[in-house]
This record gives sequence, C-alpha cells and structure tokens, in this order.
Amino acid sequence: MNAPVTLAEPAPRVAASTVEHFDVLIVGAGISGIGAGYHLTQQCPDHSFVILESLDSFGGTWLTHRYPGIRSDSDLYTFGYRFKPWVGPPIATAAEIRSYMGEVIAENDLARHIRYRHQIVAASWSSEDSRWTIEARRLDGGDTVRFTANFLWMCQGYYRHAEGYTPNWPGMADFKGRIVHPQKWPDDLDIRDKAVVVIGSGATAATLIPAIAAESRHVTMVQRSPTYFITGRNANELADLLRTLQIDETWIHEIVRRKVLYDQAAFTRRSFSEPEVVKQELLSGVRAYLGPDVDLETHFTPRYRPWRQRIAFIPDGDLFRAVKSGKASVVTGEIECFTADGLRLKSGEELKADIIVSATGFNLNVLGDIAFTIDGKPLDFANTVTYRGTMFTGVPNMAWVFGYFRASWTLRADLVADFVCALLKHMKAKGARSVVPALRDEDKDMALSSFIDPENFNPGYLMRGMHLLPRRGDKPEWQHNQDYWAEKDEFPAIDFDDPAFVYR
Repeated sequence: MNAPVTLAEPAPRVAASTVEHFDVLIVGAGISGIGAGYHLTQQCPDHSFVILESLDSFGGTWLTHRYPGIRSDSDLYTFGYRFKPWVGPPIATAAEIRSYMGEVIAENDLARHIRYRHQIVAASWSSEDSRWTIEARRLDGGDTVRFTANFLWMCQGYYRHAEGYTPNWPGMADFKGRIVHPQKWPDDLDIRDKAVVVIGSGATAATLIPAIAAESRHVTMVQRSPTYFITGRNANELADLLRTLQIDETWIHEIVRRKVLYDQAAFTRRSFSEPEVVKQELLSGVRAYLGPDVDLETHFTPRYRPWRQRIAFIPDGDLFRAVKSGKASVVTGEIECFTADGLRLKSGEELKADIIVSATGFNLNVLGDIAFTIDGKPLDFANTVTYRGTMFTGVPNMAWVFGYFRASWTLRADLVADFVCALLKHMKAKGARSVVPALRDEDKDMALSSFIDPENFNPGYLMRGMHLLPRRGDKPEWQHNQDYWAEKDEFPAIDFDDPAFVYR
C-alpha cells in the first residue's frame, strides 16, 4: 500500500435555513458509498451529488470496528474496487483498507462531495415534485439541515453501527469482570495476563483470538456449534509471479481478480454438487494445523453443509496456531448462565474469565433506520417486493446496495453502480423524472417469500431480521441473487424499457 492519504477538509457547513438540491444523494461513505461517488464522476459527470455520512470520516465498517486484529475476510483483489488495483496482501487490515479508500477519494476529488457527521433521520418522497427531501441532524451542533435530491442511493450497509447483537443471558449482571462486544471495543480494555472468554466462532472471533492470545493469560472460544474455515497463506502466488515479471499493476489486478473469481465460482458450485467432498477438504486444512490431539469432530465439524453460512479465511492458520500453542482453546456447548466469575455451560462446565467478549454478530439495519414516507404515508419495506435486491416496488427513484454473501461485497457494489448510472442516463434520455419498479401483469400471481431463502443461506442476523426485509418473487428479476457469476452478465443486459419499470 502507499502511504496514508491526507484528505481535504469536508465541505463547509450550510446554514440550517438553506435547502441544497442534488441530482443524487448517497447515504454512507463506506466501501459502497465511495464506490458510488467514483462511478457517478466517471459515468454521469453531469449529475451533481453529495455523500452524507454520520461518522467522523470515511470507511464505514473499517472505521467503526476497532477490535484487535480487525481485517477483511474476503481477498482484496475482489473486495477492492475493479477500477483501483490492489497491491497489498490478499487479506488486509482495516488500516490498509482505509488507506486504499483514501487513495480513491484523493485521486478522484471525492472529498468535496462528502459531508461528515450528518445523520439522516427522515426521507420523504413527493410524487408531485418528483424528488426526495432528506432531513439530517448535524452531530457536531445538533441543528437540522435539509437536502432535496432527484435520486436516493442507499450505501449505508446492512447492520447497525451503533451497537452489536448480544443475547440476554441469565446472570450477566452478576459477572464481576467486563463484558465487551467487538463492535464497541473500549480503548481502555487491558487484556494483558487476563483470562478472556470469546463467545462465538465466526469471522470476528477467528480474527480477534489470535490477535490477543499472546498477550492474554489464556483465551477460550465458546461456541454453540462449529464453523467452517478456509486456511491458506496470506499471499497470492500468481500476483507475486506477475510482479516478479514486472507486469503492470493494472494488468495484475485484472488477471488475479479473474483467477480468484474463477476459483471461487468452482468452489461454490462444488459446495452444492459435492458438499461432503468439500467438507472433508476444509476439515483437512484445519487438521493440518491442529494435528491429531484436537477433537476435530466436536469443535471444528459444522452441522450444516459448506456455504450455508459465510466461510471465513484464516490467513496462515493463525487461529489454529494459537490453539495448537496452548494460548487458546475451544469449548463447544450452550451457555446456561453468566456467573460472578465467568460462565456456566448447560453441560455443567464452568469457565473462569476476567473479560467476556460477545462476538455474537450484529443487528440488521434496514436502510439506515431512516423514517421513510411516500407522499406522506409511512413506508414499510417488508410490504415491498425487491427488484434484483436493489430497488423496491412502490419506492420511486431509490437504489440500495446489498452485497454478496459468498463473494466480496464490492463486486455487487460495482454492478449496482453500473445499473444506477445506466438507469439515470436512461431516465434523462426519456425525459422521465421518476422511475419505480412494479409487478407486471405476468407477475401478479407470483409466489412471494422471504428476502433470502433460509435453505440457501441462514446466518443469525438475517434470521433475526428477515421480517424487516422486502419480499422476493420466484423469478430472477424479483430476487436478490447470490450468484455474482450470473449477475455480472445479467445486470448489463437489463432492459430499462421492460414494463417492470414505470416512468413518469
């Protein structure tokens, strides 16, 4: 990575009585929002836009999550933007990712479009005016400011940044130590020579444990059931070879990106066509680090087939090396209650702890917790049907970025950006002021179901919040497709004159 970029100051504050108008208003300055801003400058340079961000700076997840070891669980050749070569290790730290994003902002003069510490509280659509009115609260002064926009681009992510998900276990108030969620990691937390219990076995726990194992007295990972992991070196041999041959970094990025995507597609197909074979391959990778002395069946063999939940990459096997060294251990079982000194499991086993970390996931955030109204009527997104996971029936001039579970989030952010920019240009060519997805005559009797098929993918945060999400139909255009390798061809072929788009 290059040296961290120093960005220009955000645009000056606007008087509370002023209403600014933009062609496009982007919500969020995370990986999706910065990408959206870039694509607008390149594909729709005649469209004015602003990015509103509630935090102090850009980065989203990579700014709010500050727990030890925070890193990507996707390779940066695909998590990085398609237009900006990635030159660091495939699995990157939060600081490296933010430096990369900072370069995108600086190289494309995006800083002047971003307003930090602007928390959007309401968004109202007027059919008469064919525009959105956005009400935001300035967090540095408390005053309210308003914006109007022809199009609203939701890039705020999918979970609530303010607080993570922690189950309400019995006895939590009795625990004499500290209870911490990784999403709100305290600056003053001292884990030196402490007994730490980490509840959970997902990517966060797998990242955190090796980062604190050496400094703590001991770390115990408590899991209700095991998770699949992929192991490997935090390097890309093809990229290293191409650099040795002094190939241009733009070429390297594209070649390696295609190779990674090809391999991921093959792995995903195999996880459905031969799940038992894939399962044994994954377990063999774990066994190679842990050896024969660890109970692989109890602690590392999941109950579900591969890819029914996200699979975290463990670079250089650091989690398993921590377990092998004795600095970390794994306990599998259900928690009965907290005690004054730690945890008691339903098996009767008691675990002593000075610090308990609840790496138990996050709370689903449906479109930024913003109060939406359409022509004065409150909008319930659960009563809408999604168009390709990015627009909604009955909701005009709005797009949402919701990425992939089995591939990097940014792959879909780039596809959605192409879609939005093409739609904006199509509207301009038609002289249309609004567009809204609507079920066609042939869709009227279409069966509707939950946003994501739980038989296909069922992490806890989705299961807890599915009732808040739009519904899907039984046709590809009315679903959020998890298959990037299909969507990369389907999105460019979308017919904007299809009756599914209603223009005014």
